[in-house]
Amino acid sequence: MSNQFSKKNWFILILFGIIGQIAWSVENMYFNLFVFETISPNLDAITLMVQLSGITATVVTLFAGALSDKLGNRREFISIGYIIWGITVALFGFIETKLFVETLNVDVVTGVTIALTVVIVGDCVMTVFGSTANDAAFNAWVTDNTEEEYRGKVEGVLAVLPLFAMLVVAGGFGILVSFIGYKLLFLLLGIIISIAGIIGINTIKDSKLLKPSGSFKDIFYGFKPIVIKNNKPLYLTLLIVGVYGIACQIFMPFLIIYMKTYLGFSVIEYSLVFGLAIVLGAVINVILGAKTDKMDKTKVIYIANAIFVVGLMLMYLFHFEDKIATILTFGLGGFIMIVGFILISALTGALVRDYTPSEHAGKLQGVRMIFSVLIPMIIGPMIGNAINKAMNIPLVDAGADAMTTEYIPAPEIFLVASLVALIIFVITPILIKTVKKLKEVGVNEVKN
Repeated sequence: MSNQFSKKNWFILILFGIIGQIAWSVENMYFNLFVFETISPNLDAITLMVQLSGITATVVTLFAGALSDKLGNRREFISIGYIIWGITVALFGFIETKLFVETLNVDVVTGVTIALTVVIVGDCVMTVFGSTANDAAFNAWVTDNTEEEYRGKVEGVLAVLPLFAMLVVAGGFGILVSFIGYKLLFLLLGIIISIAGIIGINTIKDSKLLKPSGSFKDIFYGFKPIVIKNNKPLYLTLLIVGVYGIACQIFMPFLIIYMKTYLGFSVIEYSLVFGLAIVLGAVINVILGAKTDKMDKTKVIYIANAIFVVGLMLMYLFHFEDKIATILTFGLGGFIMIVGFILISALTGALVRDYTPSEHAGKLQGVRMIFSVLIPMIIGPMIGNAINKAMNIPLVDAGADAMTTEYIPAPEIFLVASLVALIIFVITPILIKTVKKLKEVGVNEVKN
């Protein structure tokens, strides 16, 4: 393998990385809003959609990753996966109640039920191809085609892509929807994703070192008690990832809906608030990130989590009668939350890589998905929706739609998310103590 990342590989990395992240950001942020605004303001259905998507992503990544290893092929998984992924995204915007009412000759209530079912199933189908192409194959391709000497540089670029995607989606897609609508937006995004897949057929090359290897038994490697026992720092870090993920998923699926309904923000207003918070948060994290490289990352988690908790508390408290005051103060809380959000992600991501035995990295990706995706996306939205249901803030002008839950997201989702995040303060000292003990006995790396 070359001792440097080629220009062609950089092109592939940035193209598939950024398009994949934009697609995931749209799914996480705008599919929920699409359902709420065009089919039914039913938070129960949105919660179920997020949960099933998380389960699908985890299971598919586990099996697709193992199959990709077994066949010794990343190129076709990425290329064909992106092509079909794009098609499923493009079709999503065409789902509407009217279509089923007219074609199936059913009443509106039944039409809404069918539309919600199709949306949830469609989101899972979309996740199948997205997780196969991006989570499993693309990430494995990056590992295959990088060397230790420059892998850090590549990881640094990959870490920026989700932020860029969030900025593009949060700052631009809301405005775009108001001009062209969801149908055309999803259609254009789907075409772009599929075009990337077509480009991949002719540009992506698998590493010459990639050979068919492994078996489906490797899926369960990370769940063996002996592996957990011998890699305590890794699993304690993943536990922090899980708690942090749950805290995020309590409010994140409902965030834009909350800003539009409870706070009464217009598309321009919430796009500006979200976009500015992300830009400023990213700048601060670039500055902080350079400093944390020289510090004990496990101890910096205390600072990052404190920032995250404070931001969430301010988002809970800042909602006033005056719109301008709410925009400014909620934006401030969001900015502080984003700083903590990004910093915790960066710290735990780096620590997970540090504590993962290199020769077993592929086998342990399933465990990472369990803690970073499956557990948070099942538990978090469930808690968030339970809070919304309990607060029962009515949806204004809900209409006579029998399928609506007739309540909107409540500010208490931020309060509860901050309380859940406090658990990280309990886990972190255990991680620090465990790592210190290993160093004292002369173990520089966790056991394999």
